[in-house]
Amino acid sequence: MKTQTIIVTGASSGIGKGIARHFLNHGDNVIINSSTASKLEEVYQELGAGENLAMVAGNVQAKSTGEALLKTALDRFGAVDVLINNAGIYETKPFLEVDEAYLDRFLNTNLKGTYFTTQAILPQMLKQKGGVVINIGTPLVYHALGGAPSTAPISSKGAIHALTLQLAAEFGKDNIRVNTIAPGVIRTPMHGEEADQSAGIHLLNRVGEVEDVAEMAYTVAKSNFISGAIINVDGGMDAGHHLN
Repeated sequence: MKTQTIIVTGASSGIGKGIARHFLNHGDNVIINSSTASKLEEVYQELGAGENLAMVAGNVQAKSTGEALLKTALDRFGAVDVLINNAGIYETKPFLEVDEAYLDRFLNTNLKGTYFTTQAILPQMLKQKGGVVINIGTPLVYHALGGAPSTAPISSKGAIHALTLQLAAEFGKDNIRVNTIAPGVIRTPMHGEEADQSAGIHLLNRVGEVEDVAEMAYTVAKSNFISGAIINVDGGMDAGHHLN
């Protein structure tokens, strides 16, 4: 399997860091991104700071960050094969307490970050006559939880699911595949020490691990015939739930 060049946004912790590590361990070139330069530098060193790793700090909601990621990919590795739009934020807040500024936080980071980073990278994939975009969504788009009021982040993630299908339709003829991976509750710093308390919302009655998502991202990136798919890595959350 040929060496590919992978861009991973939001890679300073959790799922993004795990995805970057997985591709590095399988011999690919990886460019990691985070809006926090100091945390990104720590992860860069943690992942080995090797010749097949590069980093670009910047907020993904600015298209200039995507352009900087592309420039680094081309300067260091000569191509960009896979873009993984992992950068995102999630919080809970009751619907009637959400104001415009709060809603904009999620639209800017989650939707605009995915949208404009893809817009910056996709022309190079067109030149290369192929590429893969993997977005990160959530099964909560289709499986709402009454005890977790989160209309702002889930609305932004729902838009990412819709964007995935539209991009897959628009660029499929150009050999560009676009998919979304929708993780359930994964053991990451975002969930802290309380992650296991959410085990019961998965049919498997346990939370997921970062590697579960990383393995799926790798599979989707290397496949040649998966496009326009929303792929749940959620322990069965979207399929149903326990009566108890």
